[in-house]
Amino acid sequence: MEYQDYYQTLGVSKTATEAEIKSAYRELAKKYHPDHNQGDKNAEEKFKAINEAYEVLKDKEKRARYDQLGSSYKQWEQNGGNAANYNWSEWFSGTPGGGRTTYSTTGNFGGFSDFFSQIFDGMGGMDGFGGFGGGAAGTQRTYTRPRSRVRTVEYDTPVSQPKAQELDAQITLDEAFHGCKRQVTMGDQKIEANIPAGVKDGTKIRLSKAFNSNGIMVDLIINVSVPSKEGAFERIDDNLYVDVPVDLYTAVLGGEAMVHSKDGNYMLKIPAGTQPDQLMRLTGKGMPKLNQNGARGDLFARIRVSLPRNLNPHQTELFKKLRDND
Repeated sequence: MEYQDYYQTLGVSKTATEAEIKSAYRELAKKYHPDHNQGDKNAEEKFKAINEAYEVLKDKEKRARYDQLGSSYKQWEQNGGNAANYNWSEWFSGTPGGGRTTYSTTGNFGGFSDFFSQIFDGMGGMDGFGGFGGGAAGTQRTYTRPRSRVRTVEYDTPVSQPKAQELDAQITLDEAFHGCKRQVTMGDQKIEANIPAGVKDGTKIRLSKAFNSNGIMVDLIINVSVPSKEGAFERIDDNLYVDVPVDLYTAVLGGEAMVHSKDGNYMLKIPAGTQPDQLMRLTGKGMPKLNQNGARGDLFARIRVSLPRNLNPHQTELFKKLRDND
């Protein structure tokens, strides 16, 4: 299902006032009205889209819901998501557990889009062009539009929708880096959940219609727990920190040191005069960023300088000379 940009349809900004929205609607409705464009299918479709956009933006409650959805969907797109895998179910129906609403329309106006029906069914309070009111389950109401065009709304009996079930899942930092699978059990049903790379402690993963509860498909929410420290690694946001031992001579004179990461080893150049506990950044070698198409945080190598033990007399004398000449 594709996202509908109602502001673009009416040619107004997202901060447009009620008066600006109404004015834009009137101009466009006059231009594309079927009576002025006999036989023009494009104009007819445009007119339907204009009516649908106005139906939402003229209503404060629907506009607020639409703006909230738009913000969520825009963030989803920026993070690399698309309409094919966006969780539309979170926005379906203004009344959770409410019944399905069907439409039949006479005349040239036609019904609203699937996007409108899914997002705004059950909110009620519609009137005028394309409007419909709330009603008891199993009732039917008809509304007369200008020029005797009629729209009929039928309400099915509401079905009690169970709430989404929640489960906790603890994974390792390594599993959070690579992504993993978890099999959970709900009653006699076994469900395999894909946990994507980059999840953080507290990430919630929602599986839409994951299991059958008395004939109704119910969502499952998995609360993921991930440790911030594991082995040699520490995670802060999307960055990883790891200690790298470097001998005194390499720290003083310069050289190279091996850095271990979650996806392999990297050779790090150690400049002469490197100080103990100095941090060196390996850009893009940290944790994957959740839902960001391969983007990663950074890996920080914390230099741990190891001092020589059991010096022989010659080495001891050399260090004394260095000290005395400093």
